[in-house]
Amino acid sequence: MPNSGRLRELFLPRIPVLLRPAPSSGRRTQYDLAMVRLGDRLVSVDARLPSALVHEALLEGRIKGMESYRDVQKEVYYGGLRLDLLARNGAPCLIETKSITLVENGCALFPDAPTLRGARHMAALLHFRQAFGQAAAIFVIQRDDAVTFSPNDQTDPQFGQALREAASGGVMVRAFLCLVSPQEITLDREVPVYIRSSRSSS
Repeated sequence: MPNSGRLRELFLPRIPVLLRPAPSSGRRTQYDLAMVRLGDRLVSVDARLPSALVHEALLEGRIKGMESYRDVQKEVYYGGLRLDLLARNGAPCLIETKSITLVENGCALFPDAPTLRGARHMAALLHFRQAFGQAAAIFVIQRDDAVTFSPNDQTDPQFGQALREAASGGVMVRAFLCLVSPQEITLDREVPVYIRSSRSSS
């Protein structure tokens, strides 16, 4: 199960799931759980994918405002933490991606379980932004039915505060839907971000 979230809205009795073969002599199981089917919609649950999806989109120049960031390094360490990407267009841009599966009333929410590590990532992005250049938190919604993104303050107010502090300090906060099919998952259109407690626009 490549996801540490609670996923309570997805793991329901008799819900159909899609498995990915993962044969290995060192595993207890021969499959990864890849997707959950909610009605006629597929939701990807692999939290390892967002970094790869953003990396691919950056290399292809598909993220508006970041088209010049074509030199992209995976898995970089900063402030004692591992972050997902470091992109350069002359100046560096440190990027952390986060996976979202939870959508309520059209709003994508992160996280679905408390994440001290997530708050530390936001603090690291803020420090990098202030010290060296640009930084971005990119939230990848692994489904196609959200219309906005907000931090899930009810579940983790500490993360919400860390995200707001990062945004106030100049860290870019962006959120993208995904197109999900059994054959392919791709980064799709951007949705508005609302991060203040009143959910007024960031």
